[in-house]
Amino acid sequence: MLHYALVFLVVAIIAAVLGFSGIAGTAAWIAQVLFVVVLILAIVSVLRKKT
Repeated sequence: MLHYALVFLVVAIIAAVLGFSGIAGTAAWIAQVLFVVVLILAIVSVLRKKT
């Protein structure tokens, strides 16, 4: 899932450079949401292994 977050981040950067602000904003938002989900899952995984 982190892979998809990075893919959407790259798409957002390329779209922003090319001037597609709507696509860039949407791709950046999706990348941010996926990154937060990965971060939450990583924290849950670490906490489960400690107990």
